[in-house]
Amino acid sequence: MRMAETEVHAAEKRSRKPGRFLVFIMIAVPIVVFLLWYVSFINRSHRVLVLVGDTAPNFTFPGLDGKMVSLTDYRGKVVFLNIWATWCPPCRKEMPSMEKLYQQLKGEDFEILAVSVDTAGARVVGPFMKELHLSFPALLDTRGTAQNLYGTTGLPESFIIGRKGIIQKIVIGPTDWSTPEMVRFFRDLLRKETA
Repeated sequence: MRMAETEVHAAEKRSRKPGRFLVFIMIAVPIVVFLLWYVSFINRSHRVLVLVGDTAPNFTFPGLDGKMVSLTDYRGKVVFLNIWATWCPPCRKEMPSMEKLYQQLKGEDFEILAVSVDTAGARVVGPFMKELHLSFPALLDTRGTAQNLYGTTGLPESFIIGRKGIIQKIVIGPTDWSTPEMVRFFRDLLRKETA
């Protein structure tokens, strides 16, 4: 009798082990998922939020030609900083208007710096620029550093920086940059900043 009870008891223990493992998995997986989300949230919340009137954070990224470019290289010019990616439909939509603006203001103390956050870098950015016939400088930020520096919430985001390196305007989302109002805004800023 005792032998039979012992065998039954051992069989019950064996049958409970998979149940305990399942319970462990059901508890552990949500905890791991929460911890991964929390770490991601903390990393995002450490982004610096820049505002109009702040000094624009400096950066250095390679251009499509491999030459390193820093924002401070353009001190004394009005800089249109655009943070974008090739896979972003709104970015693609606004780029032709940026080219029109660039052509209108090209001879003045004005520059567009289009900072791509594509992880594939020049391999995708170069063909994109050619396809849309874009002539303004594209910089390669394969690690998304600019997004952290400027605290972007999405793509595209644009920062208009005055001659002294102060942010004059922030635009979240796509815009038609070639409208008469936009061209007037940039011309006024160029005039105002020389005085």
